[in-house]
Amino acid sequence: MFNEIKTHEITVDIVILTIINNALQVLLVKRNNEPFKDKWAIPGGYVRMSENLDEAAIRVLKEKTNVDNIYLEQLYTFGDPLRHPVSRVITCAYFALIRSEDIEVASAPDIGWHKVSDLPPLAFDHAEIIQYSLKRTRERLEMCPVAYQLLNEKFTLTEMQKAYEIIMEKKLDKRNFRKKVITTEGLRELNEFSKTTSKRPARLYTFDSIKLNSKRAHFIKKGE
Repeated sequence: MFNEIKTHEITVDIVILTIINNALQVLLVKRNNEPFKDKWAIPGGYVRMSENLDEAAIRVLKEKTNVDNIYLEQLYTFGDPLRHPVSRVITCAYFALIRSEDIEVASAPDIGWHKVSDLPPLAFDHAEIIQYSLKRTRERLEMCPVAYQLLNEKFTLTEMQKAYEIIMEKKLDKRNFRKKVITTEGLRELNEFSKTTSKRPARLYTFDSIKLNSKRAHFIKKGE
């Protein structure tokens, strides 16, 4: 009845997005081993026998970034039989939005940030995974302000709009944007203003809480 026994390996891959120099960028690592030796890839790793998927993703992300309070969401499970050239590997992809200043990336030639709009040749199906994460991120912007993870704790509405525009890759009407975002649950106006040389300093805002509207979203807290 059964002619062959096949083994399946499970991995997690993390699409880590940030904004650097007014461009959306993704963290990539260069592979040291075959297959796809010397190709760039999304940070990832195998799921340990003692871990569930979320635990594995949290571990991998902490190993790569060593930061807390990260917006992390399960993206999709990629299981094409041909996605790995030598093994049957199923990967569960996650994506995270992080301030670049919060990430401790090792100073090495085999890890670094790359513009999403100008990616090098990638290993496996990682180009597809990144594009899927962009689609999901843009969808999340319509439901909740996940872009706040890319901002300082205190920010101006102009800075928030800029983050949206970079992710959406289009200009937004200032008046309509502010009218919509000002009613966002958890957004709080501060009695503080940005330190700027302009004649009219901009008011600062912060988020007290965020309603994610997603069962697959997870915040990594210190000690988890």
